[in-house]
Amino acid sequence: MNEYENLKRGEKGAWLSIIAYLVLAAVKLTIAYIGGSSALRADGLNNTTDIIASLAVLIGLRISRKPPDEDHHYGHFRAETIASLIAAFIMMTVGLEVLFGTFQAMWLNEYTQPSMLTAWTALGGAIVMIGVYRFNLSLSKKIDSSSLYAAAQDNRSDALVSLGAFTGIIGAQFGLFWLDPLAGFIVGVIICKTAWDIFYDSTHTLTDGFDEDLLQDIRYHISRNQGVWEVKDVKGRLQGNIILIDVTILVDPHISVQQGHNITDEIEDMLENELNIRYAQIHIEPYEEN
Repeated sequence: MNEYENLKRGEKGAWLSIIAYLVLAAVKLTIAYIGGSSALRADGLNNTTDIIASLAVLIGLRISRKPPDEDHHYGHFRAETIASLIAAFIMMTVGLEVLFGTFQAMWLNEYTQPSMLTAWTALGGAIVMIGVYRFNLSLSKKIDSSSLYAAAQDNRSDALVSLGAFTGIIGAQFGLFWLDPLAGFIVGVIICKTAWDIFYDSTHTLTDGFDEDLLQDIRYHISRNQGVWEVKDVKGRLQGNIILIDVTILVDPHISVQQGHNITDEIEDMLENELNIRYAQIHIEPYEEN
């Protein structure tokens, strides 16, 4: 299955997240208004940011499916990463709004006892998001999608947020009224933390950051080829979820062009079969004694 088919399959996970978040956000914000819960309101606002983030993932996946054209020779795979970066800014804005609102309520001692309906709503939301998390996590591993994997981690944090809101509301039932806005404040912190993590990962990828451990693993696998006398240099970057590798190897200076070509073919096959790397540019140079 090629990258474009995987991206199309990934859209199923994005659509599932969008539908779940739309329903949960509407229900939570409505019940929070009726039942008077700051924690559930913050949880509902968290889900609205997730709608935007999931839409960004969906749009990014769709743009990424566009084939290479005259001014995008490597395809459009980075659209997925750019969409995640935009979503991070939106999530941070909402997270700060939640922090400000709940902090203000705590500072002014505006405590109320929320109804138990808000607690059961938060618990139900947590159960739903655990199911969405498990589906998206499984799908992200099958299609090797970094953005869908990030979305799955966001699904899991949303389930934990809802459980936190549930805990705060239950505490308020026993006279600990400050627990409800405190839970809302913690939700705001989690939103901001999630936004920062997405921002960091996206900017790291867009600035051609790459996993140093993976580079060392690639270097080791290439060096095992008998025709490679030395691995001079290995560079890597990500194009969406596609790994691009540039390699310079030193070989016996007396071999023919065809023999050198055979060595590169062997390395390319090895990278694809053992490390799932299908895009490698291999440059051959003659080995020279120092």
